[in-house]
Amino acid sequence: MSESVSVRCPACRREHLYAAPAYPCACGAPVVPPLDPAGTATAVTHRAWDDEWISVRCTACGREGEWPRPELGCSCGALLRVPVARASAEEEEAEPPKEPATARRAFQPITIRTARDAVTAAAVYLRWLGYRDIRRADQRPTSGIGIAAHGLLAQVDPTVQPASLRDVECLWLTAMTESSACVYFSLAGYAPDARARADSLGVPLFVLDLTGTPQPVNTLADELDSTGAR
Repeated sequence: MSESVSVRCPACRREHLYAAPAYPCACGAPVVPPLDPAGTATAVTHRAWDDEWISVRCTACGREGEWPRPELGCSCGALLRVPVARASAEEEEAEPPKEPATARRAFQPITIRTARDAVTAAAVYLRWLGYRDIRRADQRPTSGIGIAAHGLLAQVDPTVQPASLRDVECLWLTAMTESSACVYFSLAGYAPDARARADSLGVPLFVLDLTGTPQPVNTLADELDSTGAR
């Protein structure tokens, strides 16, 4: 369980007790960002992808992954970025990562309340499937948010409109130029012609429910869910 630290809002000076959320590693163990109790919280004034993700090593299997940077909302309206402790020299020189068990553990979803949560849920799911080096995609998609992994391009659409035929085709074309496979995650589902086109192009389609669990929409998505990354 994550230890709680005291966080002071720089805007109104209120003190908060904060514990970082745990995220599921691919090996099934919980991963918790290490907080810095001596650090100073800063107010978030603008969003940048590189500022929102940090590298955290799983203490169970040694796998390093990218996870959301801890944040806390103050009652005064400020959004606070909670300071994270740097890894010690001993941790950096620790023994090499141990290989996790071959069988995948049950997927542990991330509840979706915001668009950021939807991206996090998709990233956690891709990591559970076995994809590595998850990061923001180099090219911005026509809608939603693009994330990439080794050999894969994914699009996360957190809007209330079903993904269109054009959305699916644009994702596929971008993936083709990067010689990558692709996958689409949508909160609102897909237009009928988009589903038919995805089947012909070989694009797995998932719907993200509000629990953060990706639900396969087509056979390609069913196969990906069953086999994981290859």
